[in-house]
Amino acid sequence: MIDWLKKSALEPEIDLGGATLPIVLRRHPTAKRLTLRLAPDGSEVRITLPQWARSAEAIAFAHARRDWLVEQHARIPQRRSPGPGDSLRYRGEELAIAWDAHNPRRPVKEGSMITLGGPQSGLEGRLRRWLESEALALFTADIADYTRAAALDPVPVALSRAQRRWGSCSDGGGGKGQGNGKRIRLNWRLIQAPDFVRRSVVAHEVTHLVHFDHSPAFHALLGDLYEDDIAVADRWLKQNGRSLYAHFG
Repeated sequence: MIDWLKKSALEPEIDLGGATLPIVLRRHPTAKRLTLRLAPDGSEVRITLPQWARSAEAIAFAHARRDWLVEQHARIPQRRSPGPGDSLRYRGEELAIAWDAHNPRRPVKEGSMITLGGPQSGLEGRLRRWLESEALALFTADIADYTRAAALDPVPVALSRAQRRWGSCSDGGGGKGQGNGKRIRLNWRLIQAPDFVRRSVVAHEVTHLVHFDHSPAFHALLGDLYEDDIAVADRWLKQNGRSLYAHFG
């Protein structure tokens, strides 16, 4: 028998090169096998398992894949709180954070800088709220662009703080004048990515308003709506998406 199966009392946590992470189990009614992944911010190991699977088996599975997890964890950017003299990523560019306690509290973009004041202790929160406000305004404009191109009514947009998904489209069963109850949720962290990346995610979700799948018809419509190369945008997110979690909790 494999050594890791002999460990009858494995803890629901794992050491990855000096960092001890909790192992979080989530049972899913349609899962057919164990699925292992790291949280995008590297804070925990997540396992999705079938209803019939044993928790001990899932925990042992994580320990068996420890080398892979260590490698993945090493690739995650070290999270740090932005402060005076640091930079802030905004629409694909780096903005220098210019803080002075006597400046207005609300952040203002001035060329390649973001200026703000108020207590330094609340700096991170004010910057995050500013980014979220900017994200909501741009998402709203993007959705208006793509729904118009698809001959659809605009739909409401909400911000997401999801740790894995960049966007989602749902049908809430709403009434007339509200996009038939449909709503799009988009991860606010996309405001840090270049515009072509952010807009690719919005176009993807708008396409789901017509085709709630990833059929050939979905991809054909997405190709018609999105103005750039969707493969390039997808590749950027795959290679750089985790870096969008380096700032802010």
